[in-house]
This record gives sequence, C-alpha cells and structure tokens, in this order.
Amino acid sequence: MRMGGVLRHSQQPLITLIMVRRPRSLPPPRGDLIGRRRGTRGTIIPTGRRASFYALTCGIPLVVFVLVWQHVQLLNSLEGGGEYTALYDDVDEAAAGRGVSSSFAQVSDLVKFVAYESGLVSQGDDYGYLDDDEVDEQIDDDKYDDTNLLQSTLENTGSIIPFELSVNHLKVITRAPGRPPTPPLPPTASVATTPEDFLPVVLPSELVFRWRHRPKPDSSTVSAAKVSAYRIIARRINTEGSDGVLWDSEKVIIKPNEEQQSSVKWSGISLPKAGEIIQWRVILWDMKDQPNSSSFSKVAIGPEEHDWKGKWIVHPLDMDTFNADMKKKSDCDRWTMRRSLPLFRAHLSALTLQSILANDDDSLASALLVVSGLGSFRASMDGVPLSPSGPIDPPFTDYSKRVMYRGFDVTQFLTGGKNVIDQSHVIGITMGSGWWDHRPVPSSIVKLGLLPRGPSTVNAQLFLTTSKGNVHVVIPTQDKGSTWQVSRGHIRESDLFTGEMVDLDVMSSMEGWDTSSGWAEVVGNTESTPSPYEEVNKWIKPVPYRTDVTLEQRVQEMAIKAKAMDRAGKKEFPKSVNSASPIGYLVPSEIPPVMSVERIAPDEIQNLGGGRWLIDYGKAMSGMIHFDEGLPEPIVPDEYPRAHGFKAATANGDSFITVIYGESLEMTTGDINRVLVAGLGLHDGGPRHKSKSATHTAHTFCFPDDHEAILSQRDVYVIPKESKKGKALYAEARQSHFTTHSFRYAEICCTAEPPKNAHALLYRTAIPEWGTFDSSNVLINGGYELVKNAMNSNLLSVQSDCPHREKLPYGGDLVADSPAALHMYDMSAFYKKTVNDWLEAQWDNGAYTETSIWQDLNDYAGIGHGAGETVWASAPPVLTVRHMQHYGDITLLQKSISHHVKWLDFLDKYFDAGMEIKGYDKELDEYTGQKSGLGDWLAMRSRDTYLTHTAFVMASGRCVAYIGRKVGLASVEDKGMAVAKKIQDRLVHLYMKNGKDNFDFPLGSESHTPGPEMGLYTRIVPGEKRCIVLKNWFRRSGHTWPGDEERLFIKEMSEEDKQVWIETKELTKRGDEWAMGWSQWQGFNEGIFAIRYAMKTLSDMGYHNIALRKAAGVGMATPEYMMSHNATTMWESWWRSEDLYSRNHPMLGAVAEWMSSSAAGVALYPTTTGGKKALFWPRFPKSATTLEYASAVQGSLGGDYAIAWRFEELPSDKSEYNSAVVKIRIRLLIPPGNEGVLRLPLPSSESTSVSIRHSLLMPNVNDARAVAEKECSSRRKARLGFHYNWNYDREKNQWVKHLTGKAIGTPCESFLFQQSLDDASWSRETEITHVMSQRRDKELSPGLYDITISNWQLEKEVEGTGRIGNLPEYYKSDDLAPYCSDATTFEWNIDDASHII
Repeated sequence: MRMGGVLRHSQQPLITLIMVRRPRSLPPPRGDLIGRRRGTRGTIIPTGRRASFYALTCGIPLVVFVLVWQHVQLLNSLEGGGEYTALYDDVDEAAAGRGVSSSFAQVSDLVKFVAYESGLVSQGDDYGYLDDDEVDEQIDDDKYDDTNLLQSTLENTGSIIPFELSVNHLKVITRAPGRPPTPPLPPTASVATTPEDFLPVVLPSELVFRWRHRPKPDSSTVSAAKVSAYRIIARRINTEGSDGVLWDSEKVIIKPNEEQQSSVKWSGISLPKAGEIIQWRVILWDMKDQPNSSSFSKVAIGPEEHDWKGKWIVHPLDMDTFNADMKKKSDCDRWTMRRSLPLFRAHLSALTLQSILANDDDSLASALLVVSGLGSFRASMDGVPLSPSGPIDPPFTDYSKRVMYRGFDVTQFLTGGKNVIDQSHVIGITMGSGWWDHRPVPSSIVKLGLLPRGPSTVNAQLFLTTSKGNVHVVIPTQDKGSTWQVSRGHIRESDLFTGEMVDLDVMSSMEGWDTSSGWAEVVGNTESTPSPYEEVNKWIKPVPYRTDVTLEQRVQEMAIKAKAMDRAGKKEFPKSVNSASPIGYLVPSEIPPVMSVERIAPDEIQNLGGGRWLIDYGKAMSGMIHFDEGLPEPIVPDEYPRAHGFKAATANGDSFITVIYGESLEMTTGDINRVLVAGLGLHDGGPRHKSKSATHTAHTFCFPDDHEAILSQRDVYVIPKESKKGKALYAEARQSHFTTHSFRYAEICCTAEPPKNAHALLYRTAIPEWGTFDSSNVLINGGYELVKNAMNSNLLSVQSDCPHREKLPYGGDLVADSPAALHMYDMSAFYKKTVNDWLEAQWDNGAYTETSIWQDLNDYAGIGHGAGETVWASAPPVLTVRHMQHYGDITLLQKSISHHVKWLDFLDKYFDAGMEIKGYDKELDEYTGQKSGLGDWLAMRSRDTYLTHTAFVMASGRCVAYIGRKVGLASVEDKGMAVAKKIQDRLVHLYMKNGKDNFDFPLGSESHTPGPEMGLYTRIVPGEKRCIVLKNWFRRSGHTWPGDEERLFIKEMSEEDKQVWIETKELTKRGDEWAMGWSQWQGFNEGIFAIRYAMKTLSDMGYHNIALRKAAGVGMATPEYMMSHNATTMWESWWRSEDLYSRNHPMLGAVAEWMSSSAAGVALYPTTTGGKKALFWPRFPKSATTLEYASAVQGSLGGDYAIAWRFEELPSDKSEYNSAVVKIRIRLLIPPGNEGVLRLPLPSSESTSVSIRHSLLMPNVNDARAVAEKECSSRRKARLGFHYNWNYDREKNQWVKHLTGKAIGTPCESFLFQQSLDDASWSRETEITHVMSQRRDKELSPGLYDITISNWQLEKEVEGTGRIGNLPEYYKSDDLAPYCSDATTFEWNIDDASHII
C-alpha cells in the first residue's frame, strides 16, 4: 500500500538481504562497479544489492536505503550540499513516518555510495574496504527458476514488461484490426483456422530478435529505470519440456555503462532449419534483479533459394500468350485471353502424411505453407482463407529481381485429437493481376510497359516438421509428378487502377473447389476451351513458367532506355521466343501484408434516384467496401447513369451491379468526381473541364469498356443469364480482393434498396501506429488528421504519392514525408524494404532513380545518365540515415554503404557538367530561378531549383559521412564530409555574395522557395550570419492567387459571404478583381520540402508563435481551406483542383511531424540512434487564444515517449488570454531503458520559475491511455471538431456555407493528465529555474515527470502588415532572436540525423 508518497514493504521486500556481521568500513567498489561474474550462468551482483549490503553494515535501516536508492537513481547530477540536504529532508520525512531515522552523515554517505555505484559521480570519500569474495559469500545469488521458463505463463515479479516482440522488425498479427466478418464457408470446409493473420518468416541466417518495454503499474520508478539482464528462449512449436528448445541465451547481464539492448542476433550452436516454426519469449530483469517474461511469440524459418523445390507454374493458355507466335495479336487481345484469372490447387493425401510420420516414428510438430504468386494471391486450405490479405501480396518490388513469399501456419489443419493424420487436404490459391499482369493501358504518368510482366504464376511448398526436428517438403508446385491443378476462376478481371469484376455464378458453382470433397483428378490431356464461362471448374495440369529473357538482358534494355548505359557497350542476346519477364529470387516478405486495418460504418446513405445509392463513409481512405450481408438484387433502370453501364452484359441479358468509388463529389452534378481519381490520369476533364474529347480518351489502347472516357475505380458483380440460381446469388457477394480504391464516397447501382451493413475497409500495409498528436486547436488537429488519413491511404507495400492515379513510390515524397511517417508509425520494416528496393534499382554507373522501380517520369529534370531528379534520387541515403536514427539497424548501413558511395561517385563525376548542360552557370550570375528540376514541388512561390539540386548533393555527402562513421569506415566518412563541405561552401558563397544577408541567389528578389528556411534548418548558413538571415526572412510576404477554381468560387459566392472575406483579409484586390491570396506568415506557401524547414526553423529559433499562426491560419493554402471544402485527406496542392491534382496525397504532410515535435514538444534527439534518446522541447504560444494545450506520443523501439502540456489558471474572460499571468503544467513519460533531454523555452519574465518532480511509483499508464481514448472517441462521435464546409447549390449556381459538426479536428486531452496519474506517488518538487534561464538541457532518466512553470506571462501576438503582408515587428527589430548567442552551436554535427537535410 502507499503512505506518504512511497511504498510500504508490508507485502514483499523490494530487495532480498542477508544479515551479516559488520565489516570494516566500505570503500567505493574497485574495478567493475557492479561486481563480477561468477557461476556458470554468468550472473552479476546488482548494484542495489551491494549498496543495500553496505546500508545494513552501516546500521542504516532498509526503508531509508530504499528511499535513497529511488531518489539517487533519478537524479541527473549531484551538485553539492544543497541537493544532498534536500534529499536528506525528503528521505527523513518519509522515513520518520515509519519510526526509523538515520543521521545526515549516514544518508549522505549512502547517497554518495549509490551515486558512485550508479555511475553518477566519480570516486569520492573513503568508505573503507570489503573484499569482493566476502560480498559474494554474503549476498544471496537469486536465480530465475528454469523449470518454469517453458510454461505459457510465469509468475512475473519484475518492473519491466516486454511487449511487441518482433523478428527482423516483423511482428505477429493475430488479427488484423479491421478484419471483416469471415464469409460463409463451404459446408465441407475445415473447422480449423490459422492462428494468426500474419506470421513473420525470416531466413535462418537473419534471425534478429527485438522487443519494446513498458513499466509495470505500481512498480518503483528506480527498479523500472533500466533492463539489467535479459534472456531469450526459442523452441520448436508444439513441443513440450526441454526437448524442443533450439536456443537459450541464458541470462545476459547488461552493465550500467552498456547501451540497452535493442536487438539480439541468434547465437545458438546451430541455426534452425527451413520450414520450422519457432516460439520464443524474452525475460527481462529490472534494476532490482526481478524478472518479467513476455508471452510466447512466433516466427517461421523460411527457405533460401536452395531450399525451394517448388517451381513457378502457370495456366497453359496464359503461358502461350507470351510466345513469339502470339505477337500478331495485340497486347490487349493477349491480356484478354488471360481472363478469367486462374485458380491453383493441390491435393495432399492422408497416405502421404501417414507415411512420413510412420517413417520418422514421430508426431507432427508443425506445418508451414510458403507461397508466392504473381500478380497477387490469396491462399486457402480445406475451404478456409488463410489470411484476409490479398490486394497487393506479394509486396510491390521489381519482380524481375526480387519476389517475396508468405508463410502460413497450417498445423491445425493437419492434426487431429492426438496428432492423428486422418484425412486428405487441399491447398487453394486464388489469383489477381496486381502489378504483374495489369491491363496494358498506355499512359504518360504510369508507364506500365516498363514494369516486368508475365502470366499469373504460383510457387509454393509445404514443410512438415516432426517433434524430433525432421523436416519434409511436400506438394511443391511442379508440372509433372505433382498434384497441382489449374482452372479459370470467378474473377473475370482484376486491375489495380480499374477495379475488379466478379462472376457470382462461377463463384457459387465452384464452391468447395479448395476442399477434399470438391477434388477430382485430371483425366487425359485436356486443352483450354475458348469460352471462359465454359471453363468453369475445368481443371487441367499447369505448365512451368518459361522465358528466354534473362535478368541481364532486361536490365540492359532498361539501362539503355534510361540513358544509364551507352548503346556502344550493348551486349547482344538471342531473340526471345518466350517474352515473359524473368522472375527474381525469392525472399521472405520483408513487411507485413496489405490488410484491412479499420472497418468503417457509413456516415450517410443518399438516394440519388433510379436505383443509384451514394454512401458517404466520412473520411477518405484506400480500400473497398465489404457487403456484410451481400448485395440486394439489381433492377434495370431506363438508362444507366454515366459509367454504371455494362454493354456486353446488357446485350447478353446478364444482370449486374456496379460500384464506383471516389474521394469527392463533382460540384455541378453531385455525382462522384471520377476525374480526380482517374487511373493513370486518363480522363476527358469531366463535365466542367473538358481537356480532351471523350472519343479520344475512350479510344486509348485497351481502355476498358463502359468507363466512358474516364478510367474509373469500378467494381462489377455479374450473374450470367444462364445461371441456375439467378439473382439470389447477389446475397453471396462480399468484396473485391485484388484491387484497392481511393474513396470516401461510393455509388452503388442499380438496386431498389441500398445494401445492408456495407462497411468500408481501410487497407494499408499493417504496420503498427506509434505516434499521436492532440491539441486544443481544431485547425491544427485537423491538419494532422488530413496528413494521417492521406498517409494511411498511401502505404500499400510502397509509400505512394496517391492511391488512385499513380500509386508509385517517388523519392522526393519520401524525403519530404518520412519524418511524419516515422512519427506516426513503426516504419522499421517498411523503410528497410524501401531502401532495398532502391538499391536494386540503382544503375551500374551509380545513378539512383526517381522512383524505386524505374518509370522514366521526370528524368528530364535530373542531370542525365539515368539519374532521377537530384532530390528524388537522393532518397536512399537520406532514408538510410533516418532509419538508423529511429531503429539503430546497423545491418542496413552495412548493406547499403557501398551503394551510397557509388551514388556519391556518380554525383562527383556528372553533377557539375550536368548542371551546366541544364543551363546553370557556375556563379549563377545569369540565373533567375526555376530552371530544369522539380525543386520545392507545388509551392505557391517560384522554385529555386539550383538550391534544391545542389543542397541534396551536400545531403548525400553528409549521409555517406554519417554512415561511414557508424560502420567505422574512416575513409568513407572523410570522403562524404569532403563532398558535403565543398558543396556547403559553394552554396554559402553563391547565396551570400549579394551582400543582403538574405540567403538568396545573386539575382534573387526574396521570392523563390526554398530560401532562408532551408539554409537555416540544414545548417548551411554560417553561424555568425544565422540571425541576420532569420531577421531578413521576415521581409518576405505573400501574394494574390489567379487560379481558375478560386476565381470561379469568388464569382459564385454570395455578396454577404464575400464581404466577410474582405473584412477578414481573405480577399485582396488583384487589379480590378477580388482575389484569394496566399500568406507567408498566416498560412502556407511552401512546397513539399520548405514547409518542414520553415516550421522547424521558426519554432527552433524562437518564433514558435509564427509557426503556430501558419498552422492555424485560415483562407487559401491552409488546412482550414481544405477542410472547408470537405477534405479529410491532404491535397496534392494548396489550391483547389477539380480536374487534375489529387485530394489524397501526403506530399505536403511534413507539417505533421512539426506538430508533434514542436507544437507538443517530443522528438528523437538529433544524434541518437535506435530511438534511445528523446528531446522534450515544448514551445508555447504568446497568446492562449491560439493554443491552450497540446500533447504527443513518439514511439521508439524501446517504448513510447509522451508529452503533454497545458495552460492552467487561465482567466474565465478570454479577452485576457493575451495578457494574463498563468501556470504551465508539463508531463513527460520516458520508457524503461531510454533517456530524455528536457529543453525549455526562455522565461517570459523575471518572475517565471520552474520546478520538477517525478513519480516514485509508476501509475497504470495503459489504463489511463484507454480511458483517454474512450473519452476522445465520445467527443469525436459528438462531432466537436471542424464545423462548416462550402456546398455548391446547383439550382442557384452559388457556393453556400453550411454549418455542420464534424469529427475531424476534435480536441482531446492527453492521457498524461488523467486523474489516475494526478494521484500518483510524486517526489518532492525541485526547482530548476536555472535550467530555463541559462538555456541548459536537463538530462532525464526513465519515468514519469511533472513540471510546473509558474508566473508565465501571456502577451498579444504580433500583427504584421496583413494576411499576405510581412512582419516589420521582427525585421526592423534590433533584437535579432533569443537563440543567437552562440554561433558555434550552428555547425552541422556528423552524428546529427535530424538536420542532415
């Protein structure tokens, strides 16, 4: 129980002691501070036990020792008698309540002893001497009871709980959070299921174990501060006792001066075998040597290339379409011949299973099915789906180089009551087109013809492992001597851009095709028949995948097209007879699959008439609809609405239902705006913006019938007239599987009533969400949600630009957005896979590409020779460095370093000459901005393309230097630094030589982006110039905007609304007309890179109030502007577009990371690796009218960092929010084993003071978090967020402001301010005003902290010269900035990953 703020030891002592005779007085320990190894298990005597032994021998009561121990462990430094006295007072007060007392001298000596043992101070007073052997004899050496280690549950007494176990950054996903209801299964389906939706599979040589940890509720903060030891136990699954143990690390001690373990590589005597499924757990010991174990997790051991007996197999007709004699047919005709998509299946007889087990005289321990299928696949067994994944499985890679496979634990399907194998089994694989066999529609946006391509193909095999460890491979995919069969299936067509067509009659008639009861042997030599419908359930033998095209040949062909290789060096290859692309080597899936992570009910259903229904799901996403109760029967309208028709079906008398998806509504019709989500950018402009003739677009090669000039996101469910069951089969429809759509709205046509329980499924790569942000400001919160929703929509095995038009991984977007993604998610596996994609795409000359799979999209904007635009092509080294900062995976650095050096050599050879060819003169004397290059893409300002090109060469050099330092290659470090310094000096010379101290090119007029913000944030500007450059930056102003949609909006708004906008300065005269304007200081104008530089620079250099004003601005080029037009995801552009720019595009999303790191105040420390250290740097507005509170969580490998702050004692009269004196409360949470640094803003007045206290016992943070999330969910359901939007009145042709509550932007308070945390056992407050006033950082150990800033003076915000004006209050001020005292701190530090670019 608790009393007086500390724990009473009435139930269990915190430390076990043995009373002994009092020896000579004790000295500080010699040599190893923690003791020394002894015993076969390598146990080390913990500091606490040595110190407690000292306490008893000196006559200090146990309770006093415990109090001292807790306090000293949480002190960052011991600064003389003042703190000793405060500590003694604190201990004495608590101890007195227990009837014990000790002298100040005793406590002081003990404090010094513990501090020395803890490594907090150097050797001090003479404590006397006690031989180590004497200590060893008299301290009981507790050991963890080995007999319990293999049990599923253990008695856990330790203070640190391990959770989220992972192997190679992959975690088991037991059940996808948005998994839809299981569809009705065939009556003969198995009752077995797979234990998880995703099972990590790794190669035996690449087993690396990781885990996160959190403190146990009510544990001592001291004991939960660090992990003192760990132990990993791995065993073969479904084995008992010690027989199945494959590796036991035994107890491994972590010394105090050692880093906390973030990863442990398998170090058993032998590696596990391919095909085995392993259970593993980790036991952690806290600072008091008390253990806590995780539950068992799982990992499967995947086959390497030589372990594969399976071969790629294909439907015979599909393979024939790639023969040379088929060249007379068009690509589209041959693609159509490969429809409907195939199903594959194999039969595993009971006799085969029984024979294996009988020969081994053993029972079955596990069964692992490994599968890969191109384009996409879904595996089933005995009629049961093995996973809810499918849209893009395997993940998108260059399939000619590397293809990933999945593993499924199917043990339950093969074991009976007592491991008796008593029946046959069938494995089924359903195929989709994916990125492999897409509809061959040409486009200038996505060049599908450059991707590897072939017929749908499968490779699979089943591993059977016995209890003794014998592994057998059965039913590998082969054409001869195997049971594999292939048939046409129920999916007539699937395409990532155009959607899916499902034949419900075929699906019904083939029910049970993947069960033993539906199995039949192939008889004779069957041939394919011409009609797909006649081939239903006609099973034939597959053929091997064949191609004459080698990878070397394909790479050469692509390199010549990319100009990365001279034709003179071309190697001649034989003419291909079989033209399918080569298939790359197989590797286990490096990331979780794309699965449904959220299931969303309709927000509103609207009857559009004629049997057409519009469903609004409230927010945009990527995915599809799941019809939980199927579809209602269709009706036939007099005329099908645009794009809902199906001419072929109508002509044949077939019935059908169409579903069209989109993010927004077309303003003049109220229909879904198909133009903005048109696949490959193919459309006619729509009803208001006819950019092409409908005839021209519709006659694009292989353009799908019935899409009516706009390549639409469309699913079709069809039942042929020949169907015996008829329209009743619509009740069996559930969802499309091998496509994803970007949508908020869906039109369903044509039915007499809407479908019941039609839920939207949000699909993305199923990585964990780690980061959160909340505040009191609806507009700032809304901006964060716009980014988060857009990010959720664009993580479909690659981080894409948009989830509809292109779906491609652009390097520039990754450079811009990765800080936000690294805040929001655990990107450890995802970004490692992303870097690997780029390493494989690198040309032999060293050039990196613009996209991770070369698409020849913007190479014109680069320096040639195959390189993408310099910024976009620099993504691989930048991403590698950021990965190291967050996840500490040295293996990625070791693998990639040679590639990044090769890129740097390429830049050294070609960059300067390439820039001259592009028209950039060396001294920029003739440069006026925005030449060849993408630059700060889609900024409101003109773009300074020279600066971005060149600065990213500097960044590449810095990255190479950073990586060289981390891997211990001094020559590489020096090489990178030399390039980086040379380019930095060049930029300083060119951008400071105009003498204006404004960091602009010589002829610049302070009108291009990026500018000073980039120079300042990336530490290019010399330290002694940084504040004058900052000051001059405030001279910049905004401008009016002549965009078409904005001009039309003004013309079509009421005079009353227009007058309001004139008064609020949202409208400004542009010539004789009113125009919207973009702001420099009250909104955004920056492009994808400068937005981060601007916001971070303002907040870091003392002008956080201006950054807040930008984020909370209203009018054009703000999140408010987007939300007022019903946006729920970030737009591609700051201006409104109805026919071109995407409305689901996280490109401008870097602002979200600023919200968590600056508005709330938590981010990883710039020089940390593996996320081991966080910077807590809360910044506050001048006025509480902008923000009253903010909070954020930043995840790390070690656990979650969290911060929350709020103004307290605010006046009830909000007019005083600009002048009141208030209190600020801050709460911080640091997970066990990690560190924190507290950095506070300068005091607002001389009377401002700061105090800090820590929790002595860890409260139940998880419960507090759950309560806070529930409260926030209730607020969101009450729609307390953004409260209006503009609707177009089609009768009046006028925009009308509609007041309506929304969930987006809803303010929510942090869990750190829950009442249960207020009631925690807090230490006495310590004043640390000097930390704030002297601008010192305060080091913090793990735990929960409460900080109070008293007498904080609020003040009015600066006015400036209007919304699109500048800030003379700052650029005319003699006060350069509050952070300008030390120019030396502005140099880039080679260990600094945050400011590398």
